[in-house]
Amino acid sequence: MVRNVKRLSMSYIRQGLYVTAALFLLTLLVMQVWFLDLLTPVIVSVAFTLVVCITIGLVWRYVALNSPDSLPTFFTAVSGFRLLLALAVMFVYYLLDHNDTMLTFFLVFMVFYVASLAHHTIFFARVSNSSDR
Repeated sequence: MVRNVKRLSMSYIRQGLYVTAALFLLTLLVMQVWFLDLLTPVIVSVAFTLVVCITIGLVWRYVALNSPDSLPTFFTAVSGFRLLLALAVMFVYYLLDHNDTMLTFFLVFMVFYVASLAHHTIFFARVSNSSDR
């Protein structure tokens, strides 16, 4: 059980890194093809996604090993934490934005946010379904 949880935790982090890297490369391609300046939104979005993904993977491992009965609470807390952190990042960007690029930032950030959310949902749905059998 312990090895399986650790393996799943690292798998979650690795897959999150792959999703983030793929979106990063896709965004760089879009920047080159359409000559868009998206570098700052992409860097902030990548940093947010990686920090959240790694944190969730490590905290999930801790909760699954030490208090597996608390996993439903963990998933609820993660949803709220991710949303509040995303709102905080967008608010800080809004305060620092001097070029009126908030809409561009919001669109790029939401692509990364939704991809991160989809990865989280699919991964843990599969983990929950496989442990129920």
